[in-house]
Amino acid sequence: MELTPLIRRAAQVLETPFLVLDNAYVRENYLRLKNSINNVEIFYAVKANSHPSILETLRDLGSSFDVASKGEIVKLMDLGIPTKRMSFGNTIKKEKDIKFAWENGVEYFAVDAEMEVEKIARNAPGAKVYGRLAMSSNDSDWPLSGKFGTDVDHLIHILKYAKRKGLVPYGVSFHVGSQSYNKYKWKEAILTASEVFEKLHKEKINLKLLNLGGGIPVQHTKPVPSVEEIGEVINEAVNEYLGWVKGLRIISEPGRSMVGNAGIIASRVILRSKKGTQTWVFLDAGVFHGLMETIENFRYEVIVEGKEDTKKMTMTLAGPTCDSVDTIYDEIELPINIDYNDIVYFINTGAYTSEYATYFNGIEPIKVYTIEELEHMLQGEFSPINENSLY
Repeated sequence: MELTPLIRRAAQVLETPFLVLDNAYVRENYLRLKNSINNVEIFYAVKANSHPSILETLRDLGSSFDVASKGEIVKLMDLGIPTKRMSFGNTIKKEKDIKFAWENGVEYFAVDAEMEVEKIARNAPGAKVYGRLAMSSNDSDWPLSGKFGTDVDHLIHILKYAKRKGLVPYGVSFHVGSQSYNKYKWKEAILTASEVFEKLHKEKINLKLLNLGGGIPVQHTKPVPSVEEIGEVINEAVNEYLGWVKGLRIISEPGRSMVGNAGIIASRVILRSKKGTQTWVFLDAGVFHGLMETIENFRYEVIVEGKEDTKKMTMTLAGPTCDSVDTIYDEIELPINIDYNDIVYFINTGAYTSEYATYFNGIEPIKVYTIEELEHMLQGEFSPINENSLY
């Protein structure tokens, strides 16, 4: 997302930290993905950012939604989104949430364990289930291979068990890791998934769904493949390994790639200090209030207002709370003259930021504005906070 004069003006007069969202980027991302993968059905991963303006934008574009909880289902229902356009993609579900989802019309449920099959069979008899494969995610910034998924042979056993329990074995899902830099990871994953399709087909269980998960990257500080490049790899792999499957449905669950570049966080320096040989800079935004992913050294582009071309030095960047975990980056190049009250922007922070924000230490979560709200506020339709009252 471009750091526009409007956002710069807003950071001067509004209390920080805040996240600004521009849904024009969401619309563009949706259409690019739709045009890149043949016959793809998009199920947006609500957990990435559940701001109503994003959900409404995607609803109106015709998107479906990947949900992780009853709370997300209810939020979508309240926006008039039919449950037929939802898939319960969390493999770790409470029974009461499964029951709620099924009774309200959700048809698809993810599994990667026998116990999850049993829970679904008790509460959603006849539901369609898709099994999640564990994939290597060593070429991604946020690996997901430990907690979720299982191997081919175990997944085949799980889907056969699902059939015996009265469920419909419907497909296979995987996730190559969030912010994946290797476009060929999708080819590797589709080849692995095809083993499940083929082996179950021989036992007269015909799967219909290939769920590509997420993982498409957003531009930050490293080169990334484009959605078009990834789509080309996916299309070729599907044709090569699963072209024989009649009526195959292809779905994608974008989260970061749908909303990551639709947001910018604005924050301010509230302290600069020296600790031994290291210079520390503290912001009013930190790990607990919007920048959670930096605990795994997820690297955003950082811009200091008015000091973009200033000589830089290595510093430590941290948040405002009384917890040592609240360290954004142990080492980052910042302007040598960064000072109290300087505005600091984190670029392309529309995903997995405000969703993680807490009230830890009694500090309010990061505020969220749409670009339209900022325009109205700066046009005087709302009264912006007086700058002198903030500091």
